[in-house]
Amino acid sequence: MSRSTEHTVKAFDGEIVELRGLISEMGGRAEEAISGAMRALTSHDLETAARVVQDDKRIDALEDQVDRLAVQVIALRAPMADDLREVVAALKIAGVVERIGDYAKNIAKRVPEIGSGRQIEAISILPAMARAASSMVHDVLDAFAARDWEAAVEVCERDREVDDFYNSIFRTLVTFMMENPQTISQAAHLLFVAKNLERIGDHATNVAEMVYFAARGTYMAERERGPDGVRS
Repeated sequence: MSRSTEHTVKAFDGEIVELRGLISEMGGRAEEAISGAMRALTSHDLETAARVVQDDKRIDALEDQVDRLAVQVIALRAPMADDLREVVAALKIAGVVERIGDYAKNIAKRVPEIGSGRQIEAISILPAMARAASSMVHDVLDAFAARDWEAAVEVCERDREVDDFYNSIFRTLVTFMMENPQTISQAAHLLFVAKNLERIGDHATNVAEMVYFAARGTYMAERERGPDGVRS
């Protein structure tokens, strides 16, 4: 290998490490946003809610960095096969993680609207749903860093748990609204919170599909996604 080729390979390896690092930071901040939004919701902490909304700008900025670096790598290094799939996966995953951050921000924005008055039973279930969804995000990004397609498949299988949480909360809130019409506004906001968490789980499965493709070069089969498949 010539000195110039060796330098190019080292430079490319460094850029891949940087891409993974940026994705990891985005994921960590998205997880923090989810947990912060839920703390704000359960304790009606308006200050924490406002901070989650403000901090979302950092996730957006990191996505921009990933976009620029991925385009630079493709343009200057012309990666092939496995390397190209990893760069493209990083580019797409950054967009999905940015959306996950947006869902957490949306939850935080609803905190002032929900109020701190009478507690609705479903609020006590939402933190467990949030932990399940956030755990999926954490584990699927670990799978990306390790190029572990089997771990990605396992994340897809866990999406059923988040869906079950959503269905349970939906039924509880609809029943509560029917029995207590004066709480319709508050309960409706909580329904939107549950839907945002359900979408976070869906997006984690979308990332899992990208991890699978980057590692194996083939698309995830329906049987590996689970009976419900992966929703966009």
